This record gives sequence, C-alpha cells and structure tokens, in this order.
Amino acid sequence: MKTNTDAVVRIENITKTYSMGGETVHALRGVSMTVARGEFVAIMGSSGSGKSTCMHILGCLDRPTSGQYALDGMNVEGMDRDKLADIRNKKLGFVFQGFNLLSRTSALENVELPMVYGRIPATLRKERALHALEMVGLSGRAGHMPSQLSGGQQQRVAIARALAGDPAVILADEPTGNLDSQMSEEIMDIFTRLNTQGITIIMVTHEPDIAAWASRQITFRDGNILTDSGAGA
Repeated sequence: MKTNTDAVVRIENITKTYSMGGETVHALRGVSMTVARGEFVAIMGSSGSGKSTCMHILGCLDRPTSGQYALDGMNVEGMDRDKLADIRNKKLGFVFQGFNLLSRTSALENVELPMVYGRIPATLRKERALHALEMVGLSGRAGHMPSQLSGGQQQRVAIARALAGDPAVILADEPTGNLDSQMSEEIMDIFTRLNTQGITIIMVTHEPDIAAWASRQITFRDGNILTDSGAGA
C-alpha cells in the first residue's frame, strides 16, 4: 500500500467478521479512511454500527479480517502481537471513558506508567509527565491520588498520560461519557487546544454535541461509513 507522509492513519477496504452462534457477523464491510496529521476527527454511530470495531483496529487492539492499515507510515495489519504492542506504546495515546487510572498511584506516576513500559529513563519520564500535566492544567496536582481528584481532573490525568509518550495519534473512546456537561465542555476545550498545537485526535462518541467539537465527523452504519464531513476535502 502506498503511504502518504501527511496521512497519520490510512485504512483501505478494512473488513472484520465474527462468528457468533454459528452465524457470521460483518462488523466492518470494506471501510476506507484517511486521517491527515493534525486532524481532529469524531467517529459516530449507534450501537452495532462498527465504530467501536474500527477504533479497536485503529488502536492495534484488534486485527482486521482483511484490508490494509498504515499507521504513521508503517503497515501494521500483518504484525504479530509483540510488534503491535510496541506500536501501541510508541505511536498511540489512549483516553477511555472510565479514565483507567491506578487508584493507589499519584497523578504523576499514572502519567509515567506507559513510559515505564517503553523503558524511558526515569529522569526523562518525570520531565515528560510533569510537562504533560502542565499541558492539561494540572501541574499543581501531580502528587494527588485519583480519589483526591474530580472526574474531570481524573480525565485530564488520562489525557496527560496519553500525551506524555508523544504519540502520533490520540485515540479517545467516549472521553466524556462519565462526565457532566460542564466537565465535558472542559475536557473538549482541552482536546481542541491540543489539536490547535498540531496533535492528531480521533474520538469515538455517540453524542452529537461532543462530535461537533471536532473539525471532521464520520458516521458509521451497518459496518460502513455513512457520511464523512471531510470526504473530498
């Protein structure tokens, strides 16, 4: 597959099928999509539309049944489990609905954790983690435990954790799903600000008002892309 240096994500004719109860389920039916470096994309769709399956493939958490996927210029669809884990750690930052913070670990240590797996030296880890916390407005909360933080602050820690490894893409899966409207707006404001600094963000959401913060909206239905506001752009 030809790769475009400006395309941080490129999938071509991606399919994903499952066997459930003796029946074949077509989760994705030949989906193609390109995300340029620096874009902010929202992926929408109802339950069963294929949006979550697509996100799992983009996050190297699942493999497509067929098709091609290039992440930051590297073809990843045929990589083994170890290589996929390495790519996830080096190229991707994840933000989840449930925050996924370690409860007995400080904000700083939570942000450092992926870099521990990446074998980044301790001094550099701390420097990057503190900078990431500063980027999300939590430089004064580095020593706080998750229980000492509000839901919105916990999600900010999760965003800082995603940022600290300097990923090619941040993948956010329903990042405001556990937050009230005010906290949701604060989190989306952070994402928008990070995007203006050149950070590529792909976000799954079922909420149109949250998707509206993104500069491009892609809607899935029945395993296909139904609409793409950036198509042809």
